[in-house]
Amino acid sequence: MSEIDYKSHWEKVYNKTEFDKLGWYEKEAAPSLDLIQLCNLPKDAKILNVGAGATTFVDDLLKLGYTNLLANDISAPALEVLKNRLNDEHQNNVKFIVDDLTNPTKELLKINNIDVWHDRAVLHFFTDENDQNTYFDLLRKGLKPRGFVIIAVFNLEGALKCSGLDVFRYDADMLQNKLGNNFKLLKTFNYTYTMPSGDERSYVYTLFQHLSND
Repeated sequence: MSEIDYKSHWEKVYNKTEFDKLGWYEKEAAPSLDLIQLCNLPKDAKILNVGAGATTFVDDLLKLGYTNLLANDISAPALEVLKNRLNDEHQNNVKFIVDDLTNPTKELLKINNIDVWHDRAVLHFFTDENDQNTYFDLLRKGLKPRGFVIIAVFNLEGALKCSGLDVFRYDADMLQNKLGNNFKLLKTFNYTYTMPSGDERSYVYTLFQHLSND
């Protein structure tokens, strides 16, 4: 298991930096929203955003009328930024879960029947193989049959570090191997993200579907 204290690291990051100045901030999560539309989901679909932080993706989903969202992060201050940004009606449509994807001990272990597992820029921070395995085991356990997985991470030409941490880069085939044969790749594309600083980061976006309950 990784020796990195992710909780301490990310809480320091969110406490010292305005969320719209963070290196992964998106004013609108357009690539993720495009993939969500391909899933053709009902508005009450259970969508889990792991490593949500203060993401605007949740705001975007709420504007589209989705009513059953789960926002997970290891950092409580990050989720507080997100929660405080939403009005009371929208807060009622989001469950906030403070828990560690690499050492889940609370609500994450109870989650099941997820329609969509969405991860933008979280998985690549898990450089330890045991942490990666814990992540994918949790994903497979929580996802419903025929459910969808959206993962966006640094691609093989992407940065070697982010926020002072080493990262593990992927392509679609590597993600397929991690997920296993019960998942079908529906769409993948490379994407160049421009940070608030003006620097660029190279991502790979993927959409998979779970094929069975085996």
